[in-house]
Amino acid sequence: MKSIYLIRGLPGSGKSTLANELSEDGLYPVFSVDEYFTNPQTGNYEFNYSRNHLAYKACQENALLAMRQGVRKILIDNTFTLEWEMEPYIKIAKENGYRVFVLTVENRHEGQNIHGVTDEQMKKMAEKFKVKLLP
Repeated sequence: MKSIYLIRGLPGSGKSTLANELSEDGLYPVFSVDEYFTNPQTGNYEFNYSRNHLAYKACQENALLAMRQGVRKILIDNTFTLEWEMEPYIKIAKENGYRVFVLTVENRHEGQNIHGVTDEQMKKMAEKFKVKLLP
């Protein structure tokens, strides 16, 4: 059966590492807001808050395109600190016959935040982050 995995967690928690592992060496696509801000020439991460909404839109469009192509497993690597941020993916998954799995990654390996998120920003993100368990 076709599945989409929404991989969520704070910066530096290991989301990208897990997503890449689950992609089975690139066999299945991993889509992330981070890729929008990664300069293809240098590989450097160049975040621009004013373009954040475009990054989220591009990630959703990539996921939908993969679904329409019938890709069996799709991985989304984003923070998803708020539940509603996952809703667009859940909606298109249901519309396209995909099972949805939400994986929450914790930083139990002392991973490093490579995106320059300050301690203050991390604290605010952690305070917003909620896990809603559904039966």
